[in-house]
Formats: sequence, C-alpha cells, structure tokens
Amino acid sequence: MELNRPCARTSTSSCQPRLECSTFKVPLDYRNPDGRQIDIAISRLASKEPSKRRGVLLTSPGGPGITGLGYPAVLAGSGLPQKVLDSYDLIGFDPRGVGRSTRVTCDLTPEQQERGNLPPYAHTAADVAREAGNARTIAEQCATSRTSWMLPHTTTANTARDMDRIRAALGEPKLSYLGASYGSYLGAVYTTIFPGRSDRVVLDSNLGPGGYDVTAMRLFGPGLEERFPDFAAFAAAHPEYGLGTTPKQVTAKYFDLAERLEAKPVQGIDGTLFRGLTFDRLYADANMPVLAEFWQALDTDRPVPPSPPWADMENFMSSRFYVICGDNRWPGTVREYQRNVAVDRLKYPMLGGSSAGIGPCAFWPDERVEPPVRIDDRGPSNVLMAQNARDPGTPLAGAQELRRAFGKRATMVTADQGGHGVYPFGPNTCANDAVTAFLTTGQRPARDLACAAEPSK
Repeated sequence: MELNRPCARTSTSSCQPRLECSTFKVPLDYRNPDGRQIDIAISRLASKEPSKRRGVLLTSPGGPGITGLGYPAVLAGSGLPQKVLDSYDLIGFDPRGVGRSTRVTCDLTPEQQERGNLPPYAHTAADVAREAGNARTIAEQCATSRTSWMLPHTTTANTARDMDRIRAALGEPKLSYLGASYGSYLGAVYTTIFPGRSDRVVLDSNLGPGGYDVTAMRLFGPGLEERFPDFAAFAAAHPEYGLGTTPKQVTAKYFDLAERLEAKPVQGIDGTLFRGLTFDRLYADANMPVLAEFWQALDTDRPVPPSPPWADMENFMSSRFYVICGDNRWPGTVREYQRNVAVDRLKYPMLGGSSAGIGPCAFWPDERVEPPVRIDDRGPSNVLMAQNARDPGTPLAGAQELRRAFGKRATMVTADQGGHGVYPFGPNTCANDAVTAFLTTGQRPARDLACAAEPSK
C-alpha cells in the first residue's frame, strides 16, 4: 500500500492536505477472506524524526459513524505533544461503512435525519408504542437498502480486523492505538482479538465492556444528571443570561423550557431536541457560553444561534445503526422499552425518557455472523484508560465496568473534570501527562490514578 498522495478535501472527510492518504481492500466477511472485498480509506501523518520513531499510532475519534481520516491532523492541531508526534506515524481511517471507505445507507429521508438518534421524550407507555412505528420503519429501510449486503458484516469486530489489516499493510509487527468514546470499545475489541499484536493501547472516554448496547444508551440519562451541575454553576455565575442566579434556579429553568417547548416548539426546537442539544453541548466546557445563549434565546423567543450543519448526516446515522444494532441484541419488545422508560424517566428525568426509549435496533434482522466480543483479562498488561469523572456521553460507571473486565491488563486514570474527551483536549495536566508518558516511554502509573481538579486557565 502506497501512502504517498495528499488527502483531498471532500464532503465526507475532514482530512487535511498535509496528510497522506490511500485506499486498500479488505474482506467483507473474514470467514471468506478471498470473497467479496470492500475499500478502507486510511491516512498518515508521518513522524518527521526517523531516529525517534517507534512505530504507528492508529487513531479513532469515536462514533460509530464518524470519519476518522482527518483525525491525525485534528490531534496534531489540538495539542498532541511533539514527542508523541515524533514517536509515531499517526494513522487515521474511515471505518467500514463510513465516509471514503465503502459506505452504507439506510436511505434516510431528510425528516428522519432531522429527528436524530435520540427517540422523542416518552412521558407515557403510549408514547413508546407510538415511536415504535418510526423505529421499525428505519430498521426495515436499513435491511432493504442497496447496501444491505453489508449489514451482517458492519460490526466492531470486523472493523478491528480491518485495523489489523492496516497494521500488516504498513509492515508493522505491532499496533499502538489512541481511541476515544466508541473508539474506546473498538480498541478494547482489537486488543482482545489480537492481544499479541497490540503495543501501547490508550482508551479515552470509555464505554462499558458491552460497547454501544442498550446499557450504554441508558447511561446517557445519569450521564447528563452528573454533568449538568457544572453548567448550572456556570449559568448561575453569569446572571446576564437570565437563567437563574443559583444552580437550583438554572435546573428549574431546564425543566420549564423542556415543558414549554414540548407544548409549543420555538423556531423548530421541540422538547426532545432541546434536551438532546443540551446534552450534546455539555461534551465540552468551551460550549457552555453557547449553550447559555441558546437557552436564553429560547426563553425570550429571540433568534436561536445557528448550529453548524453535520456533514453527511445520512451516512453518519446509517452506519451508526449498522454497527450498534449489529454488534448486540437489543430488547425486542415494545413492553421492555416501556418498562425501561418508566424507570429512567423517574430516576433521570432530564433525559431518561429519551435515552431509554425505543429505536431501530429493537427491530433489527435476527441474522448475526458472530456473538459480541467478550472483553476479559487475557493478554499483556498494555492498556491505559483515561476517563473524566463527569462525562455525559460515556459516564464513569461504564468505564469502571470496562476496567474491571480488563483486570490486570489495564490501569485507569480518572480526572476530576467534566466533559467528553480527556487526551489531549482536556486541561487536566495530571491525566494528560500520564497518557503522554505511556505513549512515549511505555510507563504507566503503578496503580489506578485519581487526578485532582485543576483550576481553569
């Protein structure tokens, strides 16, 4: 494989011109390696210090459904230390089904894309039953689309096997890895299937050992509840937004706005979208002023600040469904989701009525090529987990479950901060330094490390 042509900017890739790109073939079905082949697009940001280079660092920004082709350039531009850039060729890739690799589709309509991935907030069992029709329709569209031949094979396990083909094509005996969010599960699966071929494995913002299953989806509810006090304190400290002068008042404003928008949407924003956008924008502290302005506009019926459009939403949503519905079996009856919603709506009222709701995975085709990969403690002790204490998207509870599953294989660094993503984007120097040391020297903390909160800069 020749990685010597510059990446072109395309509508499906954020790949920057200084990256080198290539495409190569992998088996659609690894049980039949000489059968039908699909394309995997990869990129490289090469080390400029050959004498310091120790290998390749394959990277993943998460997803599933997100292009990773430009991620090496994003990391380099976001504070990845120079000694890491010197130590590795950074490798990015579009997973199977995504972007400039062989793509999948569910033929989602613009209206279906606008509905997003969170089910509408269900206040009653009837709300869940009503949404089941929409979920079933999308599942049927995926199963009958022109790319349905990829449906049984677009899984995390097969993406991990593609990663090993990338390693082999680059002529490397082992693969180091840096993956965040869903990328944590992808890395966990890779080092489980190929323990002897994984070198230094960094898993950031961790899903539980079941990956993106129904448990992970339901964790969004407590994730928002744990993260929201950070925003409530911010908004209360900035009374110019008019959202309250105490965290309690800001919290009350959340429920007031959600109820008002469910009764009468404002500028196309209903209660479910309001909850979802609030959840999404709490992924980073830097978004808090934008989120406060968004609330203020809704509260006073002023023009809502525009949100940047999501590039290639149809492919993102479709490939996400292919992976999360194909990796695991989800509850298959409406009644189970009604029970889950009844529990989570009471326990986690901010988001539980959505995140426990029914989606296309409930009606996914039964065919499964293989069972989910079981993460365990067999293999070398070469995994470093990095985790924020108040992560809305991949809460600490899931990370702790993955840590237990890995046993002696892993060490975990937990930073007392909020948001989604630790390294290198977060400000906690204790956590960042631990990851840098592991990537560059192979040394991890002797035991699990708790990094104290650090003052904002």
